[in-house]
Amino acid sequence: MENISTYISLVVGLLAFSVIGILIFVVINKNEQLNLLKLALNKLKNSFNELDQQAKLIVKTDLELNKAQEELDKRINGLETLQKVSRLISTTLDENEIFNRLNRVLLAELGFEKNLILIYDENKELLDRINLGFPPNDIPFILSKLLDDGDLIKALSDGTSFSSLESSQQRKEEISRLFEVEHFILSPVLTQNGIIGYVFVGNRSNASVITAGDEELVSILANQIGQSLENALLFEQAFRSSQILESKVQDRTKQLASALEEVKSISKTKSEFISAVSHELRTPLTSIKGYASILMTGKLGNIPDAVKDRLAKINTHSDNLVKLINDLLDIARIESGRTEMHKETCNMTNLIENVHDLLTPQMKDKNIQWIALLDPKTPEIFIDKGQVERVFINLVSNAIKFTPAGGTIMVKSQLNDKIVEIEVADTGIGINEENISKLFGEFYRVENEINQNVKGTGLGLALAKKIVEAHSGKIWVASELNKGTSFHFTLPIKKT
Repeated sequence: MENISTYISLVVGLLAFSVIGILIFVVINKNEQLNLLKLALNKLKNSFNELDQQAKLIVKTDLELNKAQEELDKRINGLETLQKVSRLISTTLDENEIFNRLNRVLLAELGFEKNLILIYDENKELLDRINLGFPPNDIPFILSKLLDDGDLIKALSDGTSFSSLESSQQRKEEISRLFEVEHFILSPVLTQNGIIGYVFVGNRSNASVITAGDEELVSILANQIGQSLENALLFEQAFRSSQILESKVQDRTKQLASALEEVKSISKTKSEFISAVSHELRTPLTSIKGYASILMTGKLGNIPDAVKDRLAKINTHSDNLVKLINDLLDIARIESGRTEMHKETCNMTNLIENVHDLLTPQMKDKNIQWIALLDPKTPEIFIDKGQVERVFINLVSNAIKFTPAGGTIMVKSQLNDKIVEIEVADTGIGINEENISKLFGEFYRVENEINQNVKGTGLGLALAKKIVEAHSGKIWVASELNKGTSFHFTLPIKKT
C-alpha cells in the first residue's frame, strides 16, 4: 500500500510537474503573442496617424487650392472688367461721358461694396464724380478730412497707394474710420501734369478682405481713368484752340477782305486820277510839241541856232513825256479792265525775230551778241501781238542798257504742257537781292551808276507785268550782282 501510495504520489507529482510545464509554456507563448499584438497595434496606430496627417494635408491643400481658385477667378473677372472699362472710356473724349460709362460697371462688376472717384476741377476743388455705397451727406465730411490730411495727400501726389493689406496700423485705422470700412484701397489718379484725383474702393465685411490682386486692379483702373481724362482734356484744349483760331481766321479774313476792298477802291481811284491827269497833260503837250515843230521848220521866221537847240530839247522832252503818259494810261486801263486785249494767233518765233530786227542797231553799238534758243515744237499762241511785243522790247532794251560792251543777250522759249515759258537773260551788272522784290513796282528804279546817267520813268517793268498778267501769265526775275539778270514770263497756248 505504501508503494502504491508512493507510486500515486509520484504520478501525481509528475502530472503536476507536467501541468506546470505546460502552463509555463502556454504563458510564455501567450506573452510572445501579446508582444506581437502590441507591435501590430503600434504599427496600426502609426499608420492611422500617418493617414490622419495626410488627410489633414489634403484638406489644407484643398482649402488653399479653393482659395487660389477664388483669387484667380476674382483676378480674371477683374481683368475682364478692366478690359470692359478700357473699351468703354477709350472710345469717348467727353469727360462727363467717361464717368457715365464708369458708373455702369463699377458697382456691379468690380466686386466692392463702396466705390468713390474724386477728381479735381479746373478751380482745383475736389469733386465726387462717382459715389457708390456712400450716403451723399457723408461726402463733404470725407472730402474735408481727406484734404486736411497733408501727409496723406503728399504721399498720394507722389504716386503712393494705400490699402488695408500693406498700410501701417495707424494709417489703416484712420482711413478705415474715415470711409467706414474694414478693408480698402486708396489709389491716386495721375497724369503727366501730376495728380488729378483719387480712386477709393472698400468693403465693410471682414469676409471680403483685400488682396494684392485687388491692389493691382485698382491701380490699373486709376491709370486708365487718368489717361482717358488727360486725352479728354487735350482734346478739349485742342478743340478750344481750333475754335479760337477759326474765330481769329474769320476775323482776319474779314479784315483782309475789307482791306482788299479798300485797296481796290484806292487803286481804282489812283487809276482814274492817273487817267484823268494823263489826258489833261496830253493836250498841252501836243500843243507844245506842235509849236516847237513849227518854230523849228522856220515857217514863222528864221530861228537862231541856239534857239533851235533849245526847241530840239523841248521836242525830245515832249516825246519822253508823251511816252510816260502813254505808259501811265496803259497801266491805268489794264488795272481798271478798260483795255481790251486784241488777241489773235501769233507765231512766237516771228515775233521775237521782229524785236531782234528792231533793236539790232543798239546791240551793234555795244557789240552785244544775240542768242535765240527757240523751241521748234511751240505752236502758234493766242495773244495780243502788239502788247506782248512791248514786253519783249522792254525786257531786251533793259538787257542792252545794263549789259557792258561785248556781252551776250539770250532769248529762250520752252514748251511746258499748256504754256510757253520765255526767258530773256543777259550778262549785265545784275541786281541786288533786296531790290528784286521791288523791281515790278511803278516808278521804281534800281539805284546804280547806269540809271543815274540814263533817265527813265520806272514804268516799263510795271507795264510788262500788267500785260503778262492780262494774258493769264506770270513774270519773275532771277539775278546776281556782276553775273547778269534773267527775266522769265509765261503765256498760255490756248485761248483764255
